[in-house]
Amino acid sequence: MSFGLASLQRWFGGTRTAGDAVAPPGRWVVIDTETSGLDPLRDRLLAIGGVAVDDRGILLDDSFEIVLKGDRAGDAANIVVHGIGHGAQAAGVPVRDALEAFREWAADAPRVGFHTDFDRAVLRVAFTGAGFPADNRPWLDLAPLAGALVPEAYRYGGRSLDDWLAAFGIECTIRHNAASDALATAELLLRLRAIAAKQGTRGFAALVKAARAQKWLGNAD
Repeated sequence: MSFGLASLQRWFGGTRTAGDAVAPPGRWVVIDTETSGLDPLRDRLLAIGGVAVDDRGILLDDSFEIVLKGDRAGDAANIVVHGIGHGAQAAGVPVRDALEAFREWAADAPRVGFHTDFDRAVLRVAFTGAGFPADNRPWLDLAPLAGALVPEAYRYGGRSLDDWLAAFGIECTIRHNAASDALATAELLLRLRAIAAKQGTRGFAALVKAARAQKWLGNAD
């Protein structure tokens, strides 16, 4: 999906400036990326998808999806996975404009993802390459968090996003589409957040601490 300036303004519900980029209380953003390969330091960022959640649930009217403009197609096998071919990349939003739009949408909301080391590295390279400061705020990684909260699931796999979606009966309509994967990951977040609350763990910082402890134990890939 590509956007001109007017479309981006409609997407945000009006014009914004960097000074307006303040997240409402309780708003978290779940983020997924698609890339031209599996090396976050060398391969290109192709698309970003995201959806916001708050204490009430998923905010479908507060979502984000953008394809970045690229001048060359990636590996054919990789395109089969994410479906972003040369035409879609050529029609995408210029990289700096796309990243600025993402910054304004995400604002200062806590970031959430699945196997976030990859997404964070990809975004860091893209932002610094476009002349933006790197975003060093903490992310909540649902991969180790899920293992910490539901350790018995490891007996049945419980390592990949597909494993966890299946375990909770969550449907992902278009796998390896950034927006669709972000929505499915947001549903997983809500399930895990509810389990954590029952176990006495509440709030972004506490969940990040639990996820980091689990990752340190080596129980999440």
